Amino acid sequence: MEIISGGVCAAQGFTANGIHCGIRKNKDKRDLALIYSQVPASAAAVYTTNLVKGAPLYVTRKHLTNGKAQAVICNSGNANTCNADGIEVAEQMSDLAAKALGIASEDVIVASTGVIGQPLDIAPIAGGMEALAAGLGAHSQLAAEGIMTTDTKRKELAVSFTVGGKTCKIGGIAKGSGMIHPNMATMLVFITTDCAISPAMLQKALSTDIQSTFNMVSVDGDTSTNDMVVVMANGMAGNDEITGEGADFDAFMQALNTLTVYLCRCIAADGEGATKMLECKLTGAKTEAIAKTVAKSVICSSLTKAAMFGSDANWGRVLCAIGYSGADVDVTKVEVSFSSCKGEILVCKDGAGVAFSEEKAKEILLEKEIDILIDLHDGEGSATAWGCDLTYDYVKINGDYRT
Repeated sequence: MEIISGGVCAAQGFTANGIHCGIRKNKDKRDLALIYSQVPASAAAVYTTNLVKGAPLYVTRKHLTNGKAQAVICNSGNANTCNADGIEVAEQMSDLAAKALGIASEDVIVASTGVIGQPLDIAPIAGGMEALAAGLGAHSQLAAEGIMTTDTKRKELAVSFTVGGKTCKIGGIAKGSGMIHPNMATMLVFITTDCAISPAMLQKALSTDIQSTFNMVSVDGDTSTNDMVVVMANGMAGNDEITGEGADFDAFMQALNTLTVYLCRCIAADGEGATKMLECKLTGAKTEAIAKTVAKSVICSSLTKAAMFGSDANWGRVLCAIGYSGADVDVTKVEVSFSSCKGEILVCKDGAGVAFSEEKAKEILLEKEIDILIDLHDGEGSATAWGCDLTYDYVKINGDYRT
């Protein structure tokens, strides 16, 4: 397996584009993205757990009932959520993309991201569709920019891997900066691969993978209305189709996980107002489920996040988050350390503080990537969760988000 360039266009048969069509006021910001497969592809998706869902999710879910898709159309700047005409507008987006590409509307995945509760005008999308489709090419970066809202950086990666003696590629783009919380968060992730895999196994791969990746990311504790992770697999690599578990499926899962873990880290690092990416690595739990619960509790703790912003080795906040997680934990066995490229320091052992250098701890916590290492000393269960620090800028960004 190898990291390669190309993003969502790395796999054979996939092209993409992103333009400014006029949804967003700033003409320098792209607000419409398109991803296209030369041939129909197997498709799988997972969606937000929020009971309030954006209209595009309902349309996409309907379109993917047959496990097939050929394109993704996505706008930023408006979530098309809680609007009386939301479904109609989402279907119009699908129809416009299908017409421009010469494919069936039912083969188009629709997504939107941005402000909730404001009607989405179809006119800018209709006006930009011809240019968007005409400009399709190896433009993963443009598509990645087209789906960004408060993101400050593009998020994309591609990986090559081998299945059945054939070289396959998988790539993805993502957006996500705020309204990020476990069990799907304000994120849109579009993944493409030329590996041949059945819709059922593709869905199994995605649904399994997100449990330890996207469902373990938190920025601010708010679960979005528009989350969607989609994978399209067009089979153009020429491998024998993966229709069941085995070595080929394992190779696909490994490549998918390499991609999704990278995107998780990107989303966490680019949290709204964030200055630091936090990774909580938890070991020694009785079960994996307990490990996930505890790791998420720590990464979601506002007090822990604020302490990391201040480079304060306040391990008591970590213990507090472990204690209220609701998980079966013997707190008298808990060990906590903080780590970064500047070193590692033990701050808690057997559920109690130990002597440590505050100066060394400060040096470690001043870095941009911080590991919170927790060992429960109670079993073999482990998990990793990702988040970021809580800063003044987070409040500023969300205080005037609509204006």
